[in-house]
Amino acid sequence: MAVLEEQGQIQIHTENIFPIIKKAVYSGHEVFLRELVSNGVDAISKRRMAAMAGDCSEGDDGAIRITVDREAKTVTISDNGIGMTADEVKRYINQVAFSSAEDFLEKYKQENDAIIGHFGLGFYSSFMVAERVELLTRSARPEAEAVRWSCDGSPNFSLTAAEKEQPGTDVILHLMEDELEYLEPARIRTLINTYCDFMALPVQLEGETINKMDAPWRKSARDLSDQDYIDLYHYLYPFQGDPLLWVHLNTDYPYNLQGILFFPKQTGRADWEKGEIKLYCNQVFVSDSIKEVVPRYLLPLRGVIDSPDIPLNVSRSALQTDRRVRSIGNFVAKKVSDRLRNLKKEDPKGYAEAWDALAPFVKIGAMEDEKFAEQVSELILFATTAAAGEGDDADPIACDGRAFTTLEGYRSRLAADQNKRVLYSTDDVAQAGALNLWTSQGAEVLKLETVIDTQFIPWLEHRHEELTFQRVDSELDESLKDNDAELTDQDGTTESDRLRDLIKAALGNDKVTVQVQALKAEGAPPAMILLPEQMRRLNDMGALMEQRLPGLPEHHVLLVNRRHPLVEGMLKLRAGGVLVGAAETSPTASLAEDVARHLYDMARLGVGGLEPNELAGFQTRSAELMGALMQRGL
Repeated sequence: MAVLEEQGQIQIHTENIFPIIKKAVYSGHEVFLRELVSNGVDAISKRRMAAMAGDCSEGDDGAIRITVDREAKTVTISDNGIGMTADEVKRYINQVAFSSAEDFLEKYKQENDAIIGHFGLGFYSSFMVAERVELLTRSARPEAEAVRWSCDGSPNFSLTAAEKEQPGTDVILHLMEDELEYLEPARIRTLINTYCDFMALPVQLEGETINKMDAPWRKSARDLSDQDYIDLYHYLYPFQGDPLLWVHLNTDYPYNLQGILFFPKQTGRADWEKGEIKLYCNQVFVSDSIKEVVPRYLLPLRGVIDSPDIPLNVSRSALQTDRRVRSIGNFVAKKVSDRLRNLKKEDPKGYAEAWDALAPFVKIGAMEDEKFAEQVSELILFATTAAAGEGDDADPIACDGRAFTTLEGYRSRLAADQNKRVLYSTDDVAQAGALNLWTSQGAEVLKLETVIDTQFIPWLEHRHEELTFQRVDSELDESLKDNDAELTDQDGTTESDRLRDLIKAALGNDKVTVQVQALKAEGAPPAMILLPEQMRRLNDMGALMEQRLPGLPEHHVLLVNRRHPLVEGMLKLRAGGVLVGAAETSPTASLAEDVARHLYDMARLGVGGLEPNELAGFQTRSAELMGALMQRGL
């Protein structure tokens, strides 16, 4: 065997490259293990391909072996891959490929993203944790001899002949004193489980294979059962229950991408900024923040996206945004919409059952992405007061005691002269009085009860300019009122006039418009607050901008139902006194004003218009009023 001994200098033309690798290129020291294991897997793959071409020996089944020597303070990462000759070590290890150090440093300082993907510095990440790195390697090519390369983190290296029985490469890290945590097997195991769990080759520590290896997203959907998907979800997200549904991604043109995305069941928490989807590159974990890849409205999905075509920086810790990334985002959104469309078609009830959890993704996505809006326009459901239909293709869809419909389904049930108005409610409790008035007369009302609907309704109106969306408590249709003629007294005033005068005098608030009507519906409330649609929206928008809950606008309408027994009783009390607002009033007239104020307070309470500090006073006044009425036998 020829004697090889050589001294030289790594051809990087500057001594500044190692500080950059150690402190700037990589954000975390622990990724050294990911890089070295990945290099080993690549070497094994190269040996297989070379062996198929007859250029080298086949070798045993590939594996990555990690050994720890506490006394020597070393961690060794070994592979039985293609290995390297002395010339290949000089070419691949000693020459960090860039045009010049000055050019590199200038680009790095001014355009950090510009160096992404251009420099194969993975091996050099080992110098983040090691004060000295040895490389013992033997090529699998015929007649190859083993060599040992050593470097202390400076541009100086040594390359000598060595003894190694089998082809492959050992990377021996002599750890720095402040990096000895990597001598702990538990620490190594955690890193492998994090970064290399789904690599196709076994990664062994102390003779035990510690990675899962099986990556379901690399298989065809035909080869996976529902339980396979559920098991993957449980493995990636322990203690999160079962997923709602999933989307299998697989394409090789115009880019290579596989993945599985899960819709989680509602948990009351969603990360719309960072996300929980895990990004892999050839089954190597890269990041759990992929806001550059998928649209923002899909970030709260969970699962895996694996693509070698997503441009990463040299440390794989950050993404470049380019045309391919945007195209991948569009592809993912399209696959999600296709999955939802198929579910709605094949299992309408199952789709309706999942709608509460799906709605935020679909609604936000439609508002933010016009292309996605086109894809999901027929998939948007609304809870409705209409009775559910029967059969698989029924509309409305029955689901757990509720009914769901689409906007087109809702319009198809309206009379020709009404199909341009969409009635909706946002709170069954606060708007119960108005909601009952409409439904008692046979009107169908959509229920839009989530926070996002404040923005979604105007978006729907903009998209459907022919429609007007009207909340049930904004105004009342003539069909809800009994417009029978009222009798007038000697001075030409009606019962409604007297009620209006009484209440306005009792409230003493010019910003409250008092309307008196006879309402048809049985069980209609004695009084209710009406909020004109545009005025209420302006108020809600102002509250949103100030990050507070919307309150009752100063200007609003108090509708009084003159047919309600309480209102009729108030008039009887008033009849026993002199004119309201005059210098002298009888006790009954004063009591009538107390009832009027009580009606107003109840109407405010119904729409959340009573401030917390007003509730105690309301309770006190209510008790006093009840006592006064009982004393008079009323």
